[in-house]
Amino acid sequence: MTDLMRHYLVGKLKTEIQDHAELTNLNNDQLKALISKTLEDKIEEAKTMPDEETSELCSINYKEKRLVITSVFESIRGLGVLWEIISDPDVTEVMINGYQDIFIEKRGTLFKLDNQFESKRELEIIITKFVSRAGRAVNESEPIVDFRLEDGSRVNAVMPPIALNGPIVTIRRFSKETMTIDKLIEYGSLTPEVAQVLKSLVESKYNIIVSGGTGSGKTTFLNALSNFIPVDERIITIEDSAELQIKNIVNLVRLETRNAGSDGKGAITIRDLIKSALRMRPERIVVGEVRGAEALDMLQAMNTGHDGSLSTGHANSTRDMLSRLETMVLQGAEGLPLEAIRQQIVSAVDIIIHLARLRDRSRKTMEIVEVVGFEKSSNHIILNPLYEFRETAGSTKSTVVGQLTRTTNPMMNKHKLEIAGIGLDI
Repeated sequence: MTDLMRHYLVGKLKTEIQDHAELTNLNNDQLKALISKTLEDKIEEAKTMPDEETSELCSINYKEKRLVITSVFESIRGLGVLWEIISDPDVTEVMINGYQDIFIEKRGTLFKLDNQFESKRELEIIITKFVSRAGRAVNESEPIVDFRLEDGSRVNAVMPPIALNGPIVTIRRFSKETMTIDKLIEYGSLTPEVAQVLKSLVESKYNIIVSGGTGSGKTTFLNALSNFIPVDERIITIEDSAELQIKNIVNLVRLETRNAGSDGKGAITIRDLIKSALRMRPERIVVGEVRGAEALDMLQAMNTGHDGSLSTGHANSTRDMLSRLETMVLQGAEGLPLEAIRQQIVSAVDIIIHLARLRDRSRKTMEIVEVVGFEKSSNHIILNPLYEFRETAGSTKSTVVGQLTRTTNPMMNKHKLEIAGIGLDI
């Protein structure tokens, strides 16, 4: 059944059910039964008068029937249009900017839906229901809420008076399929040669930070890298919202932050979790994303026997990632000399992998850089680019063609490869 046919059928059934005289007296099970019977009547009616429009309805299967019934039920007593959107497994991002403007990302393309909510009030009621299902509350006194759904989706809701153009909901969804390096190669983000290099670096316990802008695929890439971690190691993951899908590790501990309660107490930060993780005898620590003062604790962990740790950071370039690390460390240790911070970064971070979302919306690995040292005279961190993305003649304004290419720079720090017994020539 096409999306257009489903939306049409849901709308028609909803109108008929809402006109039912006993609607307010029906419990949820009775309402679902009524919707089911009305749908079956529609199908039987279509069979008696077959035409081009009704032929699709005649061939509806059981799974499609359940989807239509649930959509109608949700539109009357549940999440309405929002449920229809989040029930589509191909939707990776949902942006609701008030009741009339709904945008979704599907298969890498962002577009506006024709659907909309009936009114601002309906959207407010639906958001309240949606948030309450996660055990949270949103109202005028607490107009901003962040939470995670059971499937791992990350939700942010902002209500008036903070949101000027009506209630705002942003949902970031994640694939149920575990991301692998093979898939990144298939998507053109990596080459097989680079994948082998990254495998060796992870196995040899190089500390790696994946940087990139919003939507560049940092978490996805980190998921793929994590699959290279040897299965017999003890790993602790630390995240704001649990998104990582590490499948091959048996000795795995997953930690997630907690927001403060309505009384302002009980918050557990990434910094708290890193400190706690260090007492759990981890061999590696994987931090979903560093955003603030926890950067100092992460660097110290990398410097104190937890080699092979992985993390991501929001940045527009490799150099920008270093600058942001410096700023974040200062949030955790105000007054620490910049030279000491940079030396700490150099001692802790071995490799930075920078990702970007390009003009054709494709996600590419732009650079793999080695952090090699600190130059006192210039007070700068020395970087050694190993791979760089280079566009080829086939690129146009709408399509990017190119690949990650090895630079002429030899790798400087091979000691971890040597210790691991990996004789890879990078």
